[in-house]
Amino acid sequence: MAAECVKVVVRCRPMNERERDLTCHAVITMDSSRGQCFIRKPEAPEETPKQFTFDGAYYTEHCTEQIYNEIAYPLVEGVTEGYNGTIFAYGQTGSGKSFSMQGVLHPPTQRGIIPRAFEHIFESIQVHRQNTKFLVRASYLEIYNEEIRDLLGEDTKKKLELKEHPEKGVYVKGLSLHMVHRVSECEKIMETGWKNRSVGYTLMNKDSSRSHSIFTINIEIYENGEDHLRAGKLNLVDLAGSERQSKTGATGERLKEATKINLSLSALGNVISALVDGKSKHIPYRDSKLTPASTYVQILGSEVAAVSPHPQEDPAHSVNPQQVLARYVYVIIACAEPCDVSHAPHFSVYKAAPRQG
Repeated sequence: MAAECVKVVVRCRPMNERERDLTCHAVITMDSSRGQCFIRKPEAPEETPKQFTFDGAYYTEHCTEQIYNEIAYPLVEGVTEGYNGTIFAYGQTGSGKSFSMQGVLHPPTQRGIIPRAFEHIFESIQVHRQNTKFLVRASYLEIYNEEIRDLLGEDTKKKLELKEHPEKGVYVKGLSLHMVHRVSECEKIMETGWKNRSVGYTLMNKDSSRSHSIFTINIEIYENGEDHLRAGKLNLVDLAGSERQSKTGATGERLKEATKINLSLSALGNVISALVDGKSKHIPYRDSKLTPASTYVQILGSEVAAVSPHPQEDPAHSVNPQQVLARYVYVIIACAEPCDVSHAPHFSVYKAAPRQG
């Protein structure tokens, strides 16, 4: 199953109003049939565009429904059978991570991965409930400025601690679990937690998430005639947007948040690189609260990464994280912005993400 768990896809969003007002020009093109993404330098149009190859490439005309059916569906189905899976949203601020994960009600084809996963889980339970008993519980935590908070707790400002158990592994002490019986209950507690998240205005996104969040659905499965339980876990992770501080207008508290966000994302990349390398004797889990928390959710699923398409943004900066994460054992859905982006000097050393299986 490990090979089947590894999927890397990229999604490019349409230009937003700000980009259109700035008369930005698209620098990203895709060949969806081959899973390829091409990024050209706007200042050097004669140069051959940089090519990145993924397990899937979804351009602006593709809807979330298609991405879910092709990428997320097998992962969520596995969770209902007792496996662990994780779906990540990763990318630059404003690149479409939350749109892919949360989505919109209309049109129905653009409903997000999260509400689709909720429906999928409870539809599966309905199909198998005659001979099987299910216990479904949910939790929702936030990592803000390197502090862990329970978004569904009685005191959402209380700092929680990561602990390690010899058998259970890493866990969050005091994190509340909430029993859910239907889709509407999942949606309600997610909405409650979402309202408690830390958001703030930046020049790149007026409602930018300033924290990482992990919404987890735990499923215990007991089949009649069996003397043991099976347990599955679906982690829905929304990482705060990576960003260049000079582009966001960040000062004061926003600057502190941005610094913490970028440091934790960098630490996560270092952990994944060390795990992939296989030669590192030391895995730097403790460099950030995000990295042991990633151990807590048992990353074995899919990721949504986001990229930007215009001159004021930075495609190189935007794509770089997915280069690291593409090598790890989960699906990456990368969200990209389609317009011109200033290129970092080390852009030429980027490698195409490997196509799995």
